[in-house]
Amino acid sequence: MLWFLAIVLLLGLALALQAGLVAFAGYVLLGVYLVSRFIARSWVRDLHAERACDASPREIGESVEVVVTLTNRGALPILWVLVEDLVPDLAARVKPGRLSVKGKRLQVASLGPRRTKTIKYTVTFLTRGYYPLGPALLETGDVFGLHRRHRVVGTPVYVMVYPRVVPLPRYDFASERPIGEVRLQNRLFEDPTRTAGVREYQLGDPLQRVHWKATARTGVLHCRVYEPTTLAGATLLIDFHADGYPKRSEPHRSDLVVTTAASVAYAVSVLNQQVGLASNGRDAADRIREESLAAENGEGYETRDAARDRFEVRHESDRLRPVVVPTRRGFDQFQRVREALARLELTDAFTFPQLVLNVTPRLPRDATVIAVLPRVPADSAAALGALRRQGFAVTAVLVGLSDSERLDAHGRLLAETVRDIRFVNTEEELAHLGGNAAASVPVSYDVSVAID
Repeated sequence: MLWFLAIVLLLGLALALQAGLVAFAGYVLLGVYLVSRFIARSWVRDLHAERACDASPREIGESVEVVVTLTNRGALPILWVLVEDLVPDLAARVKPGRLSVKGKRLQVASLGPRRTKTIKYTVTFLTRGYYPLGPALLETGDVFGLHRRHRVVGTPVYVMVYPRVVPLPRYDFASERPIGEVRLQNRLFEDPTRTAGVREYQLGDPLQRVHWKATARTGVLHCRVYEPTTLAGATLLIDFHADGYPKRSEPHRSDLVVTTAASVAYAVSVLNQQVGLASNGRDAADRIREESLAAENGEGYETRDAARDRFEVRHESDRLRPVVVPTRRGFDQFQRVREALARLELTDAFTFPQLVLNVTPRLPRDATVIAVLPRVPADSAAALGALRRQGFAVTAVLVGLSDSERLDAHGRLLAETVRDIRFVNTEEELAHLGGNAAASVPVSYDVSVAID
């Protein structure tokens, strides 16, 4: 626009002074300006991109090949275009990296009319997560450098990388309400509000057990069978508030928290018991905005940085809704929990006490509450203490704490009557789940699942 105003001012001055050569130069500059503007707009409008990539979920360490085909659909040759296929900038550049890229995803190309250009590169996923691959950022302009045009093209592909699962071979539970398969010698303690099934009447069954509808339907006396009151299964509460994860410990601590939760969930699901999840973190799928998928609406960026920032991950969040996988049994239940953990991201909007307050009405009382925490401030300890006072069995799993932090956390939890406290700082320690209690802090453990 400044160039256009300068040319118009030059023409007006030349006409006022009746300077023919200056006016001619002004007309030439105006023509060059308009032609350059038209060419730059045509080039960026005629470019289209298609992406070929296997978006099936991956395990940590696996790779995927990305093929981007850039096409000039116009009748004019494009002399130059700078193509950059976007990957999460934070994931690729921070140390240690969350993914590695092999190949050239940033290239300069020229395209004739109806011609194509292929860009190939390979992405290796080093940690769990939910990674967008794409879209492609294009920059082109006229040969004089008067105009620059930027456009984002191509639908991005989202690849989910599952968290690592550490096998937990030992289960030495000293609780009267354990996680796992519970074989009762008798069923004296049953919950009459939860019917497990029906069976034929046996001599000595009380009349209040008789299932009259089944009796009327079959013509034979049948009795109800109730669920036992013994606890089985687990509900994982994961604190993923950003305040508990200093930058110096990232991404190690958050990934260890997720690995711990995934390992516990797998151990419980193998026992064919119910398992569920609730977290104050952010689901990565929630931050995917619809306009980022509409490639044709990606014009109008002034600079490359503005276009790139448009598709970067935002750490700030005003999300006030927890990520919840309801506690249930089932073959696919662990897979649901693992997918939620793969997409889980840190957030700064929803504290752990708020999470507990929000999900308490939905917590089943026949499953142990296992809180996986990177720190234990006073309000988090009070929230777990409130669960204990409401009758829930609570286990606290503390991840990545120093010796002094362990002592502080231990004291706060004991004050709130939470006595089953376990610590884990490495995956090697995690592998001893259910083994010896933490030696650094003497405490009596009486709840089913814990992490040393």
